[in-house]
Amino acid sequence: MRFAISIPQFVRDGEFDPSRFRAYMAQAEALGFASAWTSEQTIGSMPTLSPLETMTYAAACTERIRLGCAVFVTPLHSPVHLAKDLSTLDQISRGRVEIGVGTGGRSRMFSAFQVDPTSLVTRFNEGLALMKALWTEPRVDFHGRFWQLKDAAMEPKPFQKPHPPIWFGANHPDALRRAVAYGNGFFGAGSSTTAQFAQQVPIVRHALAEAKRDAASFGIAKRVYIAVDDDMERARQRTAESLHRLYSYFGLRGSLETVAVYGPPDACVGGLREVAHAGAELILLNPLSDDAEQMERLAAEVVPKLS
Repeated sequence: MRFAISIPQFVRDGEFDPSRFRAYMAQAEALGFASAWTSEQTIGSMPTLSPLETMTYAAACTERIRLGCAVFVTPLHSPVHLAKDLSTLDQISRGRVEIGVGTGGRSRMFSAFQVDPTSLVTRFNEGLALMKALWTEPRVDFHGRFWQLKDAAMEPKPFQKPHPPIWFGANHPDALRRAVAYGNGFFGAGSSTTAQFAQQVPIVRHALAEAKRDAASFGIAKRVYIAVDDDMERARQRTAESLHRLYSYFGLRGSLETVAVYGPPDACVGGLREVAHAGAELILLNPLSDDAEQMERLAAEVVPKLS
């Protein structure tokens, strides 16, 4: 069992504190977290820093911890630009990048990006194939529906060979099978419950067996929104309020706190143990407020009881 920590991204206009960010990243590394992760929300009411720039700053603040995004909604990006940006970050971090990819679902405002949602999966598959080609081939001839390249070169390649690990964010069974076909791991969403994640993992494992892939070389992870608080009711209320701010813009309502783990340390240990039993080998701990304090409590009062 490995544990990762979220990188603080929820920052209101003018409130980013570089020294606190640097201290947080240094402490995350000192506490021994396996990796630190961002997420992507380009359009939304929650003030969220861009993942790539945040990861780059985090790389400059650290030396060993791995850095990822779960997930880049790749159909909203130019695959050529994204391939270049990620290759650059992998070089300057000396090979510490993890790449999460996903379609983003059909509820996003794709019209803002000149993307036709009816071609979402085709665009996703083609873009990923093009990025892999740019990362691994000296010259690229690519004749796709959306992108065409002739004798194109991109240097430098990523520091990691053949490229950084690629994690798929997925919910639908077809997307879970795509993760096995084209990725290095499956990353369960923070917006899914432990029960939903427990239904997804067997689909992934069955696809691995069908493809005769070594299951040990394919990662299974889950983001878990979490709040350590000795007052259970206060933890529930604060978690519900935070998740409402994060997801209500996208039309998600109801008891959103059901996707989270919260309460006193022992309650958090129990909730995370359920996630591990469901199949997670890497758990991304994602506090929604008081990031530094929560990280310290998680490292001192929760994680040791799960190792």
